[in-house]
Amino acid sequence: MDRRKSIANIRDTLKKGGTSIGSWMQIPHASIAEIMGQSGYDWVAIDMEHGAIGENQLPDIFRALELGGTLPLVRLADGKPKECKQALDAGAGGVIVPMVESAEQLANVHRAICWPPAGDRGVGFSRANLFGKHFDAYAEEAQSPLLVAMIEHTRAVDNIDSILEVKGLDAILIGPYDLSASLGLVGQFSHLDFVMTMQKVRDCCASHKIPCGVHVVEPSLSELKDRVDSGYQFLAYSLDSVILSKGANFDRAKL
Repeated sequence: MDRRKSIANIRDTLKKGGTSIGSWMQIPHASIAEIMGQSGYDWVAIDMEHGAIGENQLPDIFRALELGGTLPLVRLADGKPKECKQALDAGAGGVIVPMVESAEQLANVHRAICWPPAGDRGVGFSRANLFGKHFDAYAEEAQSPLLVAMIEHTRAVDNIDSILEVKGLDAILIGPYDLSASLGLVGQFSHLDFVMTMQKVRDCCASHKIPCGVHVVEPSLSELKDRVDSGYQFLAYSLDSVILSKGANFDRAKL
């Protein structure tokens, strides 16, 4: 697939006020990736924070996603430079950074994902540039991979304005479970304090003209539509493990 075109399409859609919808993968198997890649998402993020997927498995998983024209992203574990380099060298089109709590933290990740002069990521042959065959084209892509910051703590909300000013930021993605936990309201998504915190993040994003998104964890199309109708633009729709778990459940008593 043409990663640069996919990245540009996502950015253009968000800039025009549209929505970009993707999903997550936690299960380390290329067949799962092939199914997810053929499911109509703009992107699928490989979960290196909570999933069981190793760095050496990324190339095959990325290839399977790309078969369906789906852009592979990586949710980093912590955003250290080595992790950023490995994910992008394997062919990720960008990164989703968990637990962003300060502008400095996010700026450090931005430098770590970009080749010079935009950043300080190490330059070399890798799968991302077909081991040098597409070096020049990739050199352009490596100046600005997609960068999405997850807002998952009240400390991030306190610093939201400065976070939104970080160069290269494409979108915000709210992690509802961690954010509710930081409020002492684990999973209480209808609680007024949680709702008001979500609204504060959305309002700040709007004022800075940065797309705001949220992870819709349960595979509910009605909830996804509600989020889209509410103005969220960058949305993660459930994840492979939850979709499989929900689909596999049955009540023998109802047979």
